[in-house]
Amino acid sequence: MRGIASAFALLALFALPATAGESGEALVEFRTLHPDLAHGIVAGAVAACRARGYQVAAAVVDRFGVPQALLRDVLAGPHTPETAVRKAWTAVSFRSDTGALAAATRTGTIDSGARFVPGALMLGGGVPVEVAGRIVGAVGVSGSPSGEEDAACARAGIEAVADRLPF
Repeated sequence: MRGIASAFALLALFALPATAGESGEALVEFRTLHPDLAHGIVAGAVAACRARGYQVAAAVVDRFGVPQALLRDVLAGPHTPETAVRKAWTAVSFRSDTGALAAATRTGTIDSGARFVPGALMLGGGVPVEVAGRIVGAVGVSGSPSGEEDAACARAGIEAVADRLPF
């Protein structure tokens, strides 16, 4: 619990904008996922869940939480696309696997208020995409029997394009 509180404090610190005077730079450089890679991740995630017998939706958001790719399997529930996007957005926004966030923000914990952030969805199945130690996006999966299964498919989607990621 204390670790999650510290993580939220660090997140707040990093969320503060740096001014040109602080760093000496007027511009900030960053890396984000290419849309082709995002499509590969959702295809890999849906294929992994399908192989396990689950019909799901998978979504990838860029490092800013903007959706880049979405794929819904033919029999996935109508709620799954939005849920997948929200899981991915939550993972990139909080810079954490949503399964860990679900446990850390359960009712009665000091961090339970994070569940009230508009758009956040503290359910397993959202996984950040990291390259060289930096989060460049996130994938969310919805529709399998559990958040753990959703997360496993999300990780399989990342693994499907691992040879194209410069780790």
